Amino acid sequence: MTAKIKICGITNQPDAQLAVELGADLLGFNFYQPSPRYIVPAAAAEIIGGLPHGPEIVGLFVNAELEFIRDVLNHCPLTMVQLHGDESNTDCRAVAQLGLNVIKAIRIREPGDVRQAENFDTELILLDAFREDLYGGTGESFDWNWITSVPDKKIFLAGGINPDNIKAALTVGTYGVDLCSGVEEQPGIKDHTKLRLLFDIIAELRKAD
Repeated sequence: MTAKIKICGITNQPDAQLAVELGADLLGFNFYQPSPRYIVPAAAAEIIGGLPHGPEIVGLFVNAELEFIRDVLNHCPLTMVQLHGDESNTDCRAVAQLGLNVIKAIRIREPGDVRQAENFDTELILLDAFREDLYGGTGESFDWNWITSVPDKKIFLAGGINPDNIKAALTVGTYGVDLCSGVEEQPGIKDHTKLRLLFDIIAELRKAD
């Protein structure tokens, strides 16, 4: 079991440090201002600067102008950009030209929505639960049985994943899993007990493989 583990919605150094120490492969920073997990680029850069090398650093944007993304990149050493809104394939291509890997998020409300992944050039796709008023961090899941293989795509599963269901999430067979609200005390603040439990479970599953 080698799925990548992404911890998103990082807003402070202790949470980031613990996630990395426990084995997170990717850390996500939310640059969507209406989100309760929003972090200003300068604060994100300070956190990132205090981390050891290793994890991928992902910046999350929602329907952002290219200039804004470029400005954040001038402050933060991101290694990936996650487009979590209604961006087109053209938008994804424009961001990719900045020299970073792009994760395109697709919000799922019915089985056929998974096939939307074929409309994007990005190799990395994140599948999240649809909710009209929120772009991610809903704590809600869609039916994971809807996930089908999409040729040439690496799929991250998101939406309502927590220590109670991480084992089931990892058996879906996606490239990675993305956790946010499922390991929080409150929006933007991680629950360190939940984080440790999560990675303990993951470690046991990997040992059993």
